[in-house]
Amino acid sequence: MAAAAGVVFDAEVLSREERIPAQFVWPAEDRAPSGGGVGGVEEIAIPVVDLGRFLRRGDAGLDELPRGVAEACERHGFFQVVNHGVRAALLADAYRCLDAFYARPLADKQRAQRRPGESHGYASSFTGRFRCCLPWKETLSFNCPAGAGAGTERTAAVVDYFVDVLGEDYRHMGEVYQEYCDEMARLALDVTEVLAAALGLRRGALRGFFDCGDSIMRLNHYPACRQPHLTLGTGPHRDPTSLTLLHQDDVGGLQVRPAGGNGAWRAVRPRADAFVVNIGDTFAALTDGRHASCLHRAVVSGDRARRSLAFFLNPPLDRVVRPPDALLQLQEEKGHRPSAFPDFTWRDFLEFTQKHYRSDASTMDAFVSWIATGGRGDDGHAGQEGK
Repeated sequence: MAAAAGVVFDAEVLSREERIPAQFVWPAEDRAPSGGGVGGVEEIAIPVVDLGRFLRRGDAGLDELPRGVAEACERHGFFQVVNHGVRAALLADAYRCLDAFYARPLADKQRAQRRPGESHGYASSFTGRFRCCLPWKETLSFNCPAGAGAGTERTAAVVDYFVDVLGEDYRHMGEVYQEYCDEMARLALDVTEVLAAALGLRRGALRGFFDCGDSIMRLNHYPACRQPHLTLGTGPHRDPTSLTLLHQDDVGGLQVRPAGGNGAWRAVRPRADAFVVNIGDTFAALTDGRHASCLHRAVVSGDRARRSLAFFLNPPLDRVVRPPDALLQLQEEKGHRPSAFPDFTWRDFLEFTQKHYRSDASTMDAFVSWIATGGRGDDGHAGQEGK
């Protein structure tokens, strides 16, 4: 995992460069079409769940899900939710704070520099971690311990992070993202009810798994690029986390490659009133492989910066990831054989992705092999992470 020597990703500078540095050029098979950028592929039709309506129906089962949701979870793990209860004003504040942070000089942003082996902090394209196929983006990630189970007290951990790392001038920003994280945690747990119904489980069957979880918030900024057809904002990968709730601005750029889709990439159309939900590797293991963790990437624009807000729902670090007994019983009744996922903790999987492996299309397979060898294996793989 050697770093890219001598490369600094300063968004303000590089977005004006006619030729991008070689370290940001991706292999032709991974890149967007030669037309470049956001508009180069067809859109995918993914289900839209009216979450408010679904939750009001009480103990809903599979028959009450919107059409296509269960199939989408099994085929590619992507859908959208509307009527989600997140205020438009809060979303606007979250984007204003994102813009304010990324407008700062690089040295100011680097006060929150992400340290090797950690999953939080500021990263300017991961130049300190990888030597090639660098993503055309900068990110700020932070832990969101709030919003666990019913009766759990809220914390001010996000506010404290911004103040402790960036200073008192960032308190308001911390307060905005504290509220946003609390709302995302609430929303993510509500979404688990949709996923439980898609599995044929009762209401609440999955919520408890995430009580007191180790969730992560990430602010993504993809600067404009003069050669968008040569690079990627995020390379092809499957999320190692459990669930991702993504809000993307109107620039777009999120693309998925569903299984059985002839290897074609499809764009996810941005909706201001919707969150994109996608299933990650950890949740796929929790469902015994019933739900899919889909390959996806982010492309960049030749003339506009793209921004997105990504919330990653995770269980507590030391909770064992194992399918619930009720699901295994259903699987047995339907004649399905158990999948080959070993028991693991989120701490182990997180450490693997931060210290030993660069997330890509085969992260879970590599992790299973790593476990089988007693935590030994090759470092320096080249995939990517984020949205």
